[in-house]
Amino acid sequence: MAGIDLRTFTYIDVLQPQVASFIATVAKGYLPVEEQAALVVECAPGIEINRMADVALKQTSVKPGMLIVERAFGLLEVHSFDQGEVRAAGEAILDGLDVRENDRHAPSVKTDQIITGIDAHHTMLINRVRHGDMILKNESLLVVEVEPAGYAILACNEAEKAASIKVQEIVAFGAFGRVYLSGTEENVREAQKASRAAIDAIQGRAPAHAR
Repeated sequence: MAGIDLRTFTYIDVLQPQVASFIATVAKGYLPVEEQAALVVECAPGIEINRMADVALKQTSVKPGMLIVERAFGLLEVHSFDQGEVRAAGEAILDGLDVRENDRHAPSVKTDQIITGIDAHHTMLINRVRHGDMILKNESLLVVEVEPAGYAILACNEAEKAASIKVQEIVAFGAFGRVYLSGTEENVREAQKASRAAIDAIQGRAPAHAR
């Protein structure tokens, strides 16, 4: 698969309840449940994600939840209760691309903005477009923006592990990924630390525009 840019490649060891439920809300494939392991892969050009899905599904027993094909980028999420199968799916994709895991883009947090004591009118704007839980007046809001977009799922999953928060929205495709979380100020700040630590821990190559 020459000429394919591996943007996101990340394993999620244990899908947290809200993240799994969110994916199930927006996905059109085989819906994941909490405590399954998952693999998130993103590539450019987007159409090539179909061939990655083909390799993973023919060689392992994982099930696909999300398959999003844009002109620029494609996103694949697969999952299973068997972590070994999820890792085997990842290895099959890497072998098909003839690349290593660290040939993926190194992700970066573009912003992790906190708004405390959010106004009721502001909450209504967010609630109108969210697919997850609702944010309420006077809660704190955390917005995390990452590049590449696929890492938004990892950032949100690690935030949910670390703190008692509510997931409003995860956007994991496109030029940038975004996560909207809410809760008390203390919990939101813990979620902020956990999501940033997860993204900072991923090793990879610098994207072309950052070189």
